[in-house]
Amino acid sequence: MSQFATGRRRAGLFALCLAAALLLPACGAGGSGNQAAIRQMGERVQVGPLIYTILEADWLNELPGEASPRVPQHKFLTIRATVTNSGSREVNMPLLNLVDEANNQVLEIDDGKGVEEWFGLYRAIKPADTLPGRFVFDVRPGNYKLLLSDGGDLEKEATALVAIPLRLKEYEKFEPGVTKKDGE
Repeated sequence: MSQFATGRRRAGLFALCLAAALLLPACGAGGSGNQAAIRQMGERVQVGPLIYTILEADWLNELPGEASPRVPQHKFLTIRATVTNSGSREVNMPLLNLVDEANNQVLEIDDGKGVEEWFGLYRAIKPADTLPGRFVFDVRPGNYKLLLSDGGDLEKEATALVAIPLRLKEYEKFEPGVTKKDGE
């Protein structure tokens, strides 16, 4: 084989490798190609200008209501967190999703009445401000991942996942209208 043919073969192989390297990042899930490994509770996770720290997860059988307790369809999961705006402009924090083990997404509930420190629906965070609060979901007890978002356009949205494991000491059989305290 001539040196010319060997050189063309190397150039073709180089071009193929270069094309693959450039196209590989575009193969990620829609708009969330910057999603890295699953993070753990307690870690600071930056998503665009927002810095989330997921502090704890609590399973509740009910929430306090005006006339009577609010009972979930499955079980209430409240997730305590802090969110900091590290940007130079005000940012609106979006409603978040939980992702189950089958990769189904469940949107955060939009009525957190009865939840202490609920983030609320309007979540404007000024530059350099940190908001403490709770996200609320109505889901079956299990292991989940919290899908964090910067609230950007779908094509440019930055996201990250934080593991929300089911801790057996937090889980108890669901009994409507019954609230158990630790140690019961």
